Amino acid sequence: MANATKIYNFMGIRKLALAFSLILMLVSIGSLAVNGLKFGLDFTGGSLVEIGYEQQADLEQVRSQLQDAGFADVTVQTFGSPRDVLIRLQADHDPVLGDKVLAALQTGTDQSLELRRNEFVGSQVGEELREQGGLGMLLALFMIMVYLAFRFQFKFSLGAVLALVHDVIVVLGFFSLLQVEFDLTVLAAVLAVIGYSLNDTIVVYDRIRENFRIMRKGDAAEVMNASLTQTLSRTLMTSLTTLLVLVALFYFGGEMIHGFAMALLVGVLIGTYSSIYVAANALIMLGITRDDLLPPQKEEGEEAEELP
Repeated sequence: MANATKIYNFMGIRKLALAFSLILMLVSIGSLAVNGLKFGLDFTGGSLVEIGYEQQADLEQVRSQLQDAGFADVTVQTFGSPRDVLIRLQADHDPVLGDKVLAALQTGTDQSLELRRNEFVGSQVGEELREQGGLGMLLALFMIMVYLAFRFQFKFSLGAVLALVHDVIVVLGFFSLLQVEFDLTVLAAVLAVIGYSLNDTIVVYDRIRENFRIMRKGDAAEVMNASLTQTLSRTLMTSLTTLLVLVALFYFGGEMIHGFAMALLVGVLIGTYSSIYVAANALIMLGITRDDLLPPQKEEGEEAEELP
């Protein structure tokens, strides 16, 4: 006698999940509309100065020294090691800005400091990066929709894109709500979230398509429950192992990839949720049926023409 696998009733709380997703979306969109994103130097333009210390630098003291010297809108963080300090300033182009920063910091310490980098990113370059990043994200979503429409069916492509849009908006809303700096590394993380979430969704959709053809009895919700149950262990194990790596990067990876790891942490969590509830729920809302997945029947005349 074959062992019966317990089927979890995921779709039994699909209305509650839909309400939760709508709340997340509304909060995220509201925060983006009111607060916007706190764009980093990559997008806004400004100056970047790297200073090398002989011993571990006190970031609070460095920040205080720069503010006392008249530098406003300063972001200070370590870079690679506790002795390397990266300073971001919203300042106009000044070839000797690095020397001024070095002089301001040297007066407050006995250590010998070294100016290692003095770069300027223009606002026009930052604006182009912001526009191209947004266009790249939209293009990725469009190509995903086209790919899934060919591989599965148009309702599947709509469901997958809805799940991806849901994930992207929630991640952006998280950064907007907490006013965490949004730079190119975070944008790269958002694009990675799209790929991760899509991979999970395709695995679930592939099983849903198979079960629609295998399960002759049962409505769409029952097919979804069976499919999600069968892919649950794979989804959870993939998410868990990915999260373990991201947590390590978040705590031990340094300030330079702090935002990157944070965006991926939020994205993997929300992507796992959306592949279970948003993607499958969208198919039910779009009215997916077994007939949608059947190959088109050929007319008798077309069959006769194919005979030799």
